[in-house]
Amino acid sequence: MVNQISPERLAEMIDSDEAFTLVDTRPEDSYEGWRIHGAENVPFGPDDEITDAELERVGAARDGYSVVAICGKGLTSTPFSFELEQHDYDDVAVVKGGMEDWSKVYEIVPVETENDDLVIVQLQRRAKGCLGYIVGSRDAESAVVVDATRQTDQFKIVAEEAGLTIERVLDTHVHADHISGGPKLADELDVSYHLGEHASERGVEYDYEPLADGETIELGEIEIEALHTPGHTSEMVNYLIDGEALLTGDTLFVESVGRTELQFGDEDAARGAELLYESLHETVLELPDETRILPGHVSVTEDNRYEVGSPGDLIGARLGDLRDDLDLLGLDEDEFVDRLVDNAPDKPPNYERVIEINTGSEPPEDESEATELELGPNNCAA
Repeated sequence: MVNQISPERLAEMIDSDEAFTLVDTRPEDSYEGWRIHGAENVPFGPDDEITDAELERVGAARDGYSVVAICGKGLTSTPFSFELEQHDYDDVAVVKGGMEDWSKVYEIVPVETENDDLVIVQLQRRAKGCLGYIVGSRDAESAVVVDATRQTDQFKIVAEEAGLTIERVLDTHVHADHISGGPKLADELDVSYHLGEHASERGVEYDYEPLADGETIELGEIEIEALHTPGHTSEMVNYLIDGEALLTGDTLFVESVGRTELQFGDEDAARGAELLYESLHETVLELPDETRILPGHVSVTEDNRYEVGSPGDLIGARLGDLRDDLDLLGLDEDEFVDRLVDNAPDKPPNYERVIEINTGSEPPEDESEATELELGPNNCAA
């Protein structure tokens, strides 16, 4: 009998190095664009019958292990698995919801802090590399959420388990690679939603309370300071958490810096790069070396591996280490601008549509469109 497993169970199997064979039944172009590391591609349509050649490929890849099948939504992997069962495969499972549900798997990572009152938790959206945060005060039992993704229940659960009440929701900027859950979460909880004050220049139509450069939010004795850091976008804000950690959004990553042409366009990408250089050198790099940098994304490869670190491990670094190790931070301004402009990666698919949604100018038609727009890894790094 074909078993059904959750995408969370698949993640456990991958992380524990459990022996199994993963077969992806999507069309080749979908597989090549975004897949799980180690998956064997055997394209299979809903009305297909498995061929002898396909059976041989599965048998060669299987090497005696159990088979797990995955597709886009579970619609082709299920009949494919039934076909295998009819050919005497007695240990076959299907991933429920396919790659769509795989894109919604989260890892919850507590951040060690110097201040015992301070709580920081990093929520990793594993397949996309999106990083959101719960920041709170144990004494005040209150928290804010920063860069919430669309699966807002994840943030509610983490806050509740930490004994914290979410009082505000903050975004670092208008995201281009995924649909922000910030406005939705704030509405669900009836709390304030915040962006940087320059978000007015982006035509944001959601109700939000602007944060000026240097403005602070207090959670009991914990202070969160908004720092205007334009470059990736004109309204980008970083949040300095009690002088101890900096939530950098898409300004500075552990492995790179933010790209600049998604808002500014190819013609004005150099201006964005100049702004980013100034933000890095006049704001971020002015902070102490011990400041912990906690970015808004980690780059994910096409086969779903993190460029740095691993899912479930903290994605972050000491500022001093990045100052020494990240060569982009050692360039002069002209070299920095040239590097960002001349080596821009492919733009995220659908990014213009995602920006429309995140400014509130054109909401998604339905849940299906929102899910489709977000498939695949993020591509925000230069």
